[in-house]
Amino acid sequence: MQADRKRAEAARKLIVALDFPSADAARAVVAALHGEVGMFKIGLELILADGLSFARMLADSGCQFFLDAKLLDIPNTVERATANAAQLGATFLTVHGTDRRTLDAAVRGRGASATKLLAITVLTSCDAADLQEQGSRLAPAELVILRAGLAKQAGFDGVVASAQEAAAIRAELGGEFLLVTPGIRPAGTASADQSRIVTPAEAIAAGADYLVVGRPITGAPDPKAAADAIIAEIEAALTG
Repeated sequence: MQADRKRAEAARKLIVALDFPSADAARAVVAALHGEVGMFKIGLELILADGLSFARMLADSGCQFFLDAKLLDIPNTVERATANAAQLGATFLTVHGTDRRTLDAAVRGRGASATKLLAITVLTSCDAADLQEQGSRLAPAELVILRAGLAKQAGFDGVVASAQEAAAIRAELGGEFLLVTPGIRPAGTASADQSRIVTPAEAIAAGADYLVVGRPITGAPDPKAAADAIIAEIEAALTG
Protein backbone atom coordinates (compact mmCIF):
# COMPACT_ATOMS: atom_id res chain seq x y z
CA MET A 1 0.00 0.00 0.00
CA GLN A 2 2.78 2.43 0.91
CA ALA A 3 4.62 1.54 -2.30
CA ASP A 4 1.46 2.31 -4.29
CA ARG A 5 1.18 5.71 -2.61
CA LYS A 6 4.79 6.53 -3.40
CA ARG A 7 4.36 5.62 -7.03
CA ALA A 8 1.14 7.64 -7.26
CA GLU A 9 2.93 10.67 -5.79
CA ALA A 10 5.72 10.28 -8.34
CA ALA A 11 3.27 9.84 -11.23
CA ARG A 12 1.34 12.95 -10.19
CA LYS A 13 4.48 15.03 -10.74
CA LEU A 14 4.87 13.96 -14.36
CA ILE A 15 3.28 16.15 -17.04
CA VAL A 16 3.42 14.78 -20.58
CA ALA A 17 3.74 17.39 -23.33
CA LEU A 18 1.50 16.59 -26.28
CA ASP A 19 3.56 18.36 -28.92
CA PHE A 20 1.79 17.00 -31.97
CA PRO A 21 0.52 18.50 -35.23
CA SER A 22 -2.93 16.94 -34.82
CA ALA A 23 -5.39 15.88 -32.16
CA ASP A 24 -5.44 12.35 -33.59
CA ALA A 25 -1.73 11.86 -32.88
CA ALA A 26 -2.15 13.25 -29.36
CA ARG A 27 -5.17 11.06 -28.71
CA ALA A 28 -3.12 7.87 -29.16
CA VAL A 29 -0.64 8.95 -26.48
CA VAL A 30 -3.42 9.94 -24.09
CA ALA A 31 -5.04 6.54 -24.57
CA ALA A 32 -1.74 4.86 -23.65
CA LEU A 33 -1.05 7.06 -20.61
CA HIS A 34 -4.51 7.93 -19.24
CA GLY A 35 -4.41 7.28 -15.50
CA GLU A 36 -0.64 6.68 -15.58
CA VAL A 37 0.62 10.27 -15.41
CA GLY A 38 -0.46 13.40 -13.61
CA MET A 39 -1.40 15.69 -16.45
CA PHE A 40 -1.18 16.39 -20.17
CA LYS A 41 0.20 19.62 -21.62
CA ILE A 42 -1.34 21.22 -24.69
CA GLY A 43 1.04 23.69 -26.31
CA LEU A 44 0.82 26.10 -29.20
CA GLU A 45 1.30 23.49 -31.92
CA LEU A 46 -1.69 21.46 -30.77
CA ILE A 47 -3.74 24.51 -29.75
CA LEU A 48 -3.63 25.60 -33.39
CA ALA A 49 -4.68 22.13 -34.56
CA ASP A 50 -8.07 21.83 -32.85
CA GLY A 51 -6.33 21.67 -29.49
CA LEU A 52 -9.07 23.50 -27.61
CA SER A 53 -11.68 20.93 -28.61
CA PHE A 54 -9.16 18.29 -27.59
CA ALA A 55 -8.80 20.04 -24.22
CA ARG A 56 -12.57 19.86 -23.71
CA MET A 57 -12.41 16.15 -24.47
CA LEU A 58 -9.69 15.69 -21.84
CA ALA A 59 -11.74 17.60 -19.28
CA ASP A 60 -14.84 15.52 -20.06
CA SER A 61 -12.84 12.31 -19.60
CA GLY A 62 -11.50 13.39 -16.23
CA CYS A 63 -7.94 14.21 -17.38
CA GLN A 64 -6.22 17.27 -16.00
CA PHE A 65 -4.68 19.45 -18.69
CA PHE A 66 -2.09 22.19 -18.75
CA LEU A 67 -2.86 24.87 -21.36
CA ASP A 68 0.58 26.15 -22.31
CA ALA A 69 -0.67 29.21 -24.19
CA LYS A 70 2.22 31.49 -23.14
CA LEU A 71 -0.04 34.54 -23.18
CA LEU A 72 1.55 37.93 -23.89
CA ASP A 73 -0.55 40.77 -25.27
CA ILE A 74 -2.25 43.97 -24.18
CA PRO A 75 -3.80 43.60 -20.70
CA ASN A 76 -7.40 43.50 -21.92
CA THR A 77 -6.65 40.61 -24.27
CA VAL A 78 -4.68 38.69 -21.63
CA GLU A 79 -7.48 39.14 -19.11
CA ARG A 80 -10.17 37.85 -21.46
CA ALA A 81 -8.06 34.99 -22.80
CA THR A 82 -7.31 33.88 -19.23
CA ALA A 83 -11.01 33.96 -18.39
CA ASN A 84 -11.71 31.72 -21.40
CA ALA A 85 -8.98 29.28 -20.37
CA ALA A 86 -10.40 29.10 -16.87
CA GLN A 87 -13.88 28.46 -18.24
CA LEU A 88 -12.42 25.69 -20.40
CA GLY A 89 -11.25 23.97 -17.21
CA ALA A 90 -7.48 24.29 -17.54
CA THR A 91 -5.62 23.09 -14.46
CA PHE A 92 -2.56 25.21 -15.35
CA LEU A 93 -2.24 28.17 -17.71
CA THR A 94 0.99 29.90 -18.73
CA VAL A 95 1.53 33.63 -19.15
CA HIS A 96 4.84 35.28 -20.04
CA GLY A 97 6.18 36.88 -16.88
CA THR A 98 7.66 39.93 -18.53
CA ASP A 99 5.86 42.69 -16.60
CA ARG A 100 3.27 43.29 -13.89
CA ARG A 101 0.60 44.71 -16.23
CA THR A 102 0.45 41.40 -18.09
CA LEU A 103 0.56 39.33 -14.91
CA ASP A 104 -2.07 41.44 -13.14
CA ALA A 105 -4.40 41.13 -16.13
CA ALA A 106 -4.16 37.34 -15.99
CA VAL A 107 -4.97 37.32 -12.28
CA ARG A 108 -8.08 39.41 -12.94
CA GLY A 109 -9.12 37.09 -15.74
CA ARG A 110 -8.65 33.98 -13.64
CA GLY A 111 -10.95 35.38 -10.98
CA ALA A 112 -12.17 32.82 -8.45
CA SER A 113 -11.66 29.82 -10.74
CA ALA A 114 -9.47 26.86 -9.77
CA THR A 115 -7.07 27.42 -12.69
CA LYS A 116 -3.51 27.91 -11.49
CA LEU A 117 -1.43 30.58 -13.20
CA LEU A 118 2.21 29.90 -14.07
CA ALA A 119 4.59 32.60 -15.29
CA ILE A 120 7.04 31.75 -18.03
CA THR A 121 10.40 33.03 -16.78
CA VAL A 122 13.05 32.19 -19.39
CA LEU A 123 12.49 29.46 -21.98
CA THR A 124 14.73 26.44 -21.44
CA SER A 125 15.84 26.73 -25.06
CA CYS A 126 17.43 30.13 -24.29
CA ASP A 127 20.97 30.71 -23.14
CA ALA A 128 22.89 33.87 -22.23
CA ALA A 129 23.65 34.68 -25.88
CA ASP A 130 19.95 34.50 -26.77
CA LEU A 131 19.08 36.90 -23.96
CA GLN A 132 21.77 39.33 -25.05
CA GLU A 133 20.33 39.23 -28.57
CA GLN A 134 16.94 40.13 -27.06
CA GLY A 135 18.50 43.15 -25.32
CA SER A 136 18.79 41.74 -21.80
CA ARG A 137 21.99 42.28 -19.85
CA LEU A 138 20.99 39.72 -17.23
CA ALA A 139 22.16 36.13 -17.11
CA PRO A 140 19.38 33.53 -17.44
CA ALA A 141 19.35 32.77 -13.71
CA GLU A 142 19.11 36.46 -12.81
CA LEU A 143 16.22 37.08 -15.19
CA VAL A 144 14.42 33.96 -13.92
CA ILE A 145 14.58 35.24 -10.32
CA LEU A 146 13.42 38.72 -11.35
CA ARG A 147 10.40 37.40 -13.27
CA ALA A 148 9.54 34.83 -10.60
CA GLY A 149 9.44 37.63 -8.05
CA LEU A 150 7.09 39.67 -10.24
CA ALA A 151 4.82 36.66 -10.63
CA LYS A 152 4.59 36.03 -6.91
CA GLN A 153 3.87 39.70 -6.24
CA ALA A 154 1.04 39.58 -8.78
CA GLY A 155 -0.59 36.57 -7.12
CA PHE A 156 0.51 33.81 -9.48
CA ASP A 157 0.65 30.24 -8.22
CA GLY A 158 4.08 29.46 -9.61
CA VAL A 159 6.48 29.62 -12.51
CA VAL A 160 7.85 27.60 -15.37
CA ALA A 161 11.64 27.53 -15.14
CA SER A 162 14.59 25.28 -15.73
CA ALA A 163 15.44 23.06 -12.77
CA GLN A 164 18.88 24.65 -12.97
CA GLU A 165 17.29 27.71 -11.33
CA ALA A 166 14.91 25.81 -9.02
CA ALA A 167 17.07 25.95 -5.89
CA ALA A 168 17.56 29.70 -6.30
CA ILE A 169 13.82 30.25 -6.75
CA ARG A 170 13.11 28.19 -3.63
CA ALA A 171 15.63 30.19 -1.62
CA GLU A 172 14.19 33.49 -2.83
CA LEU A 173 10.45 32.78 -2.84
CA GLY A 174 9.83 29.90 -0.45
CA GLY A 175 8.41 26.41 -0.64
CA GLU A 176 4.75 27.12 -1.46
CA PHE A 177 5.40 28.61 -4.88
CA LEU A 178 4.92 25.98 -7.60
CA LEU A 179 7.92 25.10 -9.75
CA VAL A 180 7.13 23.46 -13.08
CA THR A 181 10.27 22.39 -14.91
CA PRO A 182 10.53 21.62 -18.63
CA GLY A 183 13.80 20.72 -20.34
CA ILE A 184 13.81 17.30 -18.64
CA ARG A 185 15.97 14.73 -20.35
CA PRO A 186 16.67 11.27 -18.89
CA ALA A 187 20.36 10.39 -18.94
CA GLY A 188 21.48 9.27 -22.38
CA THR A 189 18.74 11.02 -24.37
CA ALA A 190 19.32 13.82 -26.87
CA SER A 191 18.95 17.43 -25.74
CA ALA A 192 17.36 18.41 -29.11
CA ASP A 193 16.57 22.16 -29.07
CA GLN A 194 16.85 22.54 -25.29
CA SER A 195 19.80 24.36 -23.70
CA ARG A 196 19.35 24.27 -19.92
CA ILE A 197 18.44 20.63 -19.31
CA VAL A 198 18.49 18.31 -16.28
CA THR A 199 17.56 14.70 -15.54
CA PRO A 200 14.33 13.83 -13.69
CA ALA A 201 16.28 12.98 -10.52
CA GLU A 202 18.18 16.27 -10.67
CA ALA A 203 14.94 18.23 -11.07
CA ILE A 204 13.36 16.58 -8.02
CA ALA A 205 16.52 17.11 -5.97
CA ALA A 206 16.47 20.82 -6.93
CA GLY A 207 12.92 21.20 -5.61
CA ALA A 208 10.71 20.91 -8.71
CA ASP A 209 7.03 20.20 -8.08
CA TYR A 210 6.18 19.05 -11.60
CA LEU A 211 8.31 17.79 -14.49
CA VAL A 212 7.28 18.39 -18.11
CA VAL A 213 8.50 15.70 -20.48
CA GLY A 214 7.64 15.48 -24.16
CA ARG A 215 9.72 13.77 -26.81
CA PRO A 216 11.53 11.29 -24.52
CA ILE A 217 8.06 9.81 -23.88
CA THR A 218 5.95 10.65 -26.92
CA GLY A 219 8.74 9.78 -29.36
CA ALA A 220 9.59 6.48 -27.67
CA PRO A 221 8.62 3.15 -29.27
CA ASP A 222 6.64 2.40 -26.10
CA PRO A 223 5.45 5.68 -24.49
CA LYS A 224 4.05 3.89 -21.43
CA ALA A 225 7.36 2.13 -20.74
CA ALA A 226 9.23 5.43 -21.17
CA ALA A 227 6.84 7.17 -18.77
CA ASP A 228 7.14 4.32 -16.26
CA ALA A 229 10.93 4.63 -16.29
CA ILE A 230 10.74 8.36 -15.57
CA ILE A 231 8.18 7.82 -12.83
CA ALA A 232 10.50 5.24 -11.25
CA GLU A 233 13.35 7.75 -11.35
CA ILE A 234 11.14 10.40 -9.75
CA GLU A 235 10.05 7.95 -7.06
CA ALA A 236 13.65 7.01 -6.29
CA ALA A 237 14.62 10.69 -6.05
CA LEU A 238 11.71 11.43 -3.70
CA THR A 239 12.64 8.48 -1.51
CA GLY A 240 16.31 9.38 -1.53
